[in-house]
Amino acid sequence: MVSTISLWNDGPALPQGPAPTMSGSMIDSYGRRIDYLRISLTDACNLRCVYCMPEDMRFKPRAELLQDDEILAIVRAAAELGTTKIRLTGGEPTIRPGVVELVRSIASVPGIAKVAMTTNGLLLADLAEPLAQAGLQALNVSIDTLNPAKFRRITRWGDLHRVWDGVAAAEAAGIHPLKLNAVVTRGFNEEEVVDLARLSIDRRWHIRFIELMPLGSVADFQQESVVSSAETQARIEAELGPLHPVPGHDGHDPARPYRLAGAQGQIGFISTVTEPFCAGCNRYRLTADGKLRLCLLRDREVDLLTPLRQGCTVEELKTIIRTAVWNKPWGHGLPNGDVPQLRVMSQIGG
Repeated sequence: MVSTISLWNDGPALPQGPAPTMSGSMIDSYGRRIDYLRISLTDACNLRCVYCMPEDMRFKPRAELLQDDEILAIVRAAAELGTTKIRLTGGEPTIRPGVVELVRSIASVPGIAKVAMTTNGLLLADLAEPLAQAGLQALNVSIDTLNPAKFRRITRWGDLHRVWDGVAAAEAAGIHPLKLNAVVTRGFNEEEVVDLARLSIDRRWHIRFIELMPLGSVADFQQESVVSSAETQARIEAELGPLHPVPGHDGHDPARPYRLAGAQGQIGFISTVTEPFCAGCNRYRLTADGKLRLCLLRDREVDLLTPLRQGCTVEELKTIIRTAVWNKPWGHGLPNGDVPQLRVMSQIGG
């Protein structure tokens, strides 16, 4: 049983053969049903957040990234394999040319029940309404502080006022749930969490606090800057009172939900480092350059772009995806010093 395997290792040796053929669903070798695909639309971004990438980050040429038709081919194959939810990420997904029409095309694929997006919000003021009309149903906006000067420091050149205009536009467009994501980083914004948590009192928003995850070239800085969810929760409760667990939590959602007394919205904690949620993981990731990444914090990847450009059939593509998912690892190895080095966060999409 999955529940008997330690969360702190990869579990038993992974089978290397093809996955069992199943109609309408995919499972991995631990029995987890995998039905949620996160797609990075670009590795580029219009910010340079200190915990995400170096300031002089270089991005791949457009020709080396998935084109719209290639993304749609993968989405159709994934949907036929039982994938029902797509989340579009980056880099920053809203800077991709034609993103509204791409959302419309993905939302129209049979079997895809929900299309969501994670964004920094800088371009949302103009894009929220068109994206909602195209079929975007849920939105996560990254916002680590309510202090404009500190926001610029964290993002290196971001404008907090533009983000708030985007959040207002998304709310006006009727996109719900609207979730605000804050990566808590020691020395940058750990003292901001109380002000962020207050936003949930008078609004239906979900305010989510995320532990910093070490990846790639900035991993050393990240490991030194991790603030545990327990510390964040204690800081909030000391100022605002007890947090009450929200009943009916979906075990596939990594954010453990709470609510302040009388609040309209929720507060969530994503504790990837200190309290991993591997048993409930139902996701896999597609990088902008066409690699399937089966665990955010493991470097193992499977190439889809090359077979696509070599003319593989739909059935061949589905076999590659199904086999990759079957070999999805149990979880990360951070406590054992196994820090992924292949990519930084912007190249995976979170």
